[in-house]
Amino acid sequence: MTIRRRTDPADGDQALRSWAADPAGATRSVLAPAVRHTLELVAEEQPGNSVELRVPPYGAVQAIAGVRHTRGTPPAIVETDAATWLALAVGDLGWDEAVDAGRVSASGERSDLTELLPLPGPRRVVRTARESAHGDPTGESR
Repeated sequence: MTIRRRTDPADGDQALRSWAADPAGATRSVLAPAVRHTLELVAEEQPGNSVELRVPPYGAVQAIAGVRHTRGTPPAIVETDAATWLALAVGDLGWDEAVDAGRVSASGERSDLTELLPLPGPRRVVRTARESAHGDPTGESR
């Protein structure tokens, strides 16, 4: 099954570039398309229904092949906030670090997203934006 995209990929990439410029100061108008874009990428790249990935209030997707559910709570749930999700999606934060710090709630079979993150496309978009802005892929001033 193909996910129906609601976020134009160009708009999602632009939102990621804006977020990369000021993650702490990102507004809802930046966070919403950036989060939705990255969630949609996960669902496209890992189709399935065994894990529900939630980033309230911006979105949720079902992904990853495995046990299918049709009603109620999925077999696995991953939930986090927008800042943590975007940091995971672009490689600014590691999965184990986020889980250990209590920034991600992950329960059930297949809820460990270590092998899926970071997402290559968003990571590249953010790295390029930071290099352009600062001449440094970390985004730190010299």
